[in-house]
Amino acid sequence: MPEKIYKRLPRGDFGILESYLRALEAAQRLVYLENQFLWSPEVAAVLADKLRHPPHSDFRLLLLLPAKPSTGGDDTRGVLGELIDADDDNERLLACTLYARSGRLADPIYVHAKIAVIDDTWLTIGSANLNEHSLFNDTEMNLVTRDPEIATQTRLRLWSEHLERPAADIPADTTAAIDEIWKPISAEQLQRRNQGQPLTHRLVRLPNLSRRSGRALGPLTGLLIDG
Repeated sequence: MPEKIYKRLPRGDFGILESYLRALEAAQRLVYLENQFLWSPEVAAVLADKLRHPPHSDFRLLLLLPAKPSTGGDDTRGVLGELIDADDDNERLLACTLYARSGRLADPIYVHAKIAVIDDTWLTIGSANLNEHSLFNDTEMNLVTRDPEIATQTRLRLWSEHLERPAADIPADTTAAIDEIWKPISAEQLQRRNQGQPLTHRLVRLPNLSRRSGRALGPLTGLLIDG
């Protein structure tokens, strides 16, 4: 809740961002984010630090984002550029999107989710995007739980849908699942798109930015769009 909107909360309430930051800072092996946007400099700073100083050798950051956000595309690309730089070719970061397929036709699915799973222990789902507008200027509501069973089963249901395979066929080890299934499928589909070939799977890797291109776009356009 923003400041000076509701009489009972004149200073606002920014618990969603606080909860995200605490969970991300505590992450050890897996950060999985499905979100419409990835603009928040506070969130981006924690993610970049995790990539530069991974808490575990098997740490992975997996992002599922729209191919073309309705607004703020430059912001998300700028943050992705920062995260790619922080990853420094260590293959801890993977960013993907989804497509709907029909024969040779394929249309991007507009990812509108606001879901995060961390270490199969912490889960949030709600209305808040990872941008300054949601986290500071809008009234939003998220559910947060530290129930490992709910977190794991939610992730598996999502990954089963995105990977187009039964949950029982997805490795229990999240690092293995990302390295052995997510990465090869998404890389192959990106290559097919680049070559003008029809997709054979819905999961497509987002094209990587160079380490220098777009790194400043997130903070700069975030000031213009989010205020």
